[in-house]
Amino acid sequence: MAAMTVRQIAPATGKLGVLTPGMGAVASTFIAGVIAAREGISAPIGSVSQMAHIRLGTKEENRNPLIKEFVPLADLGDIVFGGWDPISPNAMEAAKTAGVLEGKDLDSISAEMEGIVPMEAVFDQRWVSRLEGVRVKDIPNKWDQAEALIADMARFKEENGCDRLVIVWCGSTEAYQEPSAVHDTVASFEQGLRDNDDNISPSQIYCYAALQSDVPYANGAPNLTTDLPCMIELSKTNGVPIAGKDFKTGQTLMKTLLAPGFKARMLGVRGWFSTNILGNRDGEVLDDPENFKSKEVSKLGVLDGILQPEVYPDLYGNIDHVVRINYYPPRGDNKEGWDNIDIFGWLGYPMQIKVDFLCRDSILAAPIVLDLALFMDLAHRAGESGVQEWLSFYLKAPQAAGDVPAEADLFIQQTKLKNTLREWMGEQPVTHSEAG
Repeated sequence: MAAMTVRQIAPATGKLGVLTPGMGAVASTFIAGVIAAREGISAPIGSVSQMAHIRLGTKEENRNPLIKEFVPLADLGDIVFGGWDPISPNAMEAAKTAGVLEGKDLDSISAEMEGIVPMEAVFDQRWVSRLEGVRVKDIPNKWDQAEALIADMARFKEENGCDRLVIVWCGSTEAYQEPSAVHDTVASFEQGLRDNDDNISPSQIYCYAALQSDVPYANGAPNLTTDLPCMIELSKTNGVPIAGKDFKTGQTLMKTLLAPGFKARMLGVRGWFSTNILGNRDGEVLDDPENFKSKEVSKLGVLDGILQPEVYPDLYGNIDHVVRINYYPPRGDNKEGWDNIDIFGWLGYPMQIKVDFLCRDSILAAPIVLDLALFMDLAHRAGESGVQEWLSFYLKAPQAAGDVPAEADLFIQQTKLKNTLREWMGEQPVTHSEAG
């Protein structure tokens, strides 16, 4: 087998600034976990970049190195945290308010957490009506808001001695939106910024500012952001990678685990009813119908992507797929995702599966933030631009790099992620069945 060429990747020298628009439950949990990991308090459980092995070659001694030892990722000790938030004064207060982590887990890192102060946010309550921003930039024009974010990034980079920056959106889900003419090109978007176009959301301003600042941008919410023609154009023109959208955490994670199994056994699916209860800031935002619609579209698409009803109409061509999210304050961040799955088998006989996932939303999302930050930084150093489809593994509604829809099967996504790393490091890719 012919040897492959190692990708020329700039070394991960210096500090990496990881900026999160939104410093609520997810971001503060991510920050606390990374600090705990680099101080040896807790292992980074759930992080593929830190915990997973990757199968290489045929020699026994090379079969299973850790990904972080095989791939030139930034070291956890080199990460500097920052971001923007319209509510929280610092990461420690954000963590206390979110209630995800217990006091015993925060006490030993409280000084560092208190020192992480978010910058004032670009925020518009029309897009998240259930939240009221109190730490918001007093800048009415959207072009000027973008300029302020660009200045924020430059100042953060200089003041913290960062060699590179990366942004992972950890803010709230914005109200549902369809693309409009302002999103067609970079030129039309920039004119829309100057004209204060109502179709430009805060997340889009963050993304534009990041790409103009040579900062990779990953979209952790179902917002219409990285999947806009203007952002794809700008990312390619400026040579900056993007990825989206929506962290794949609780209930959708279970769907991407179970649905491939049904398909592998050629078992039919007649219906899939999903409901969630949660009481964190995300649940409060999603209690608004327009914000929920953004999340609903993201959640509903995953089954069609995996089961391919157009290919298997007898098995999956008539699925009633229902998704509900209910705001229930007593539950806090400890979300409950309940699924009723109606399947059928030989001779069409029906069966049912019930799943009750008592998950911790931010605990599942935090390692995704870390991996996306490190892999997006890697992609940038490797000279990548445009959509990073190989990171679909982490996302509910993965964005395609071309005309063919992105793969939705979790296990095929995993193989694509590892094969990308293998190829960049000069190794041969493996098939899905060989991935091990």
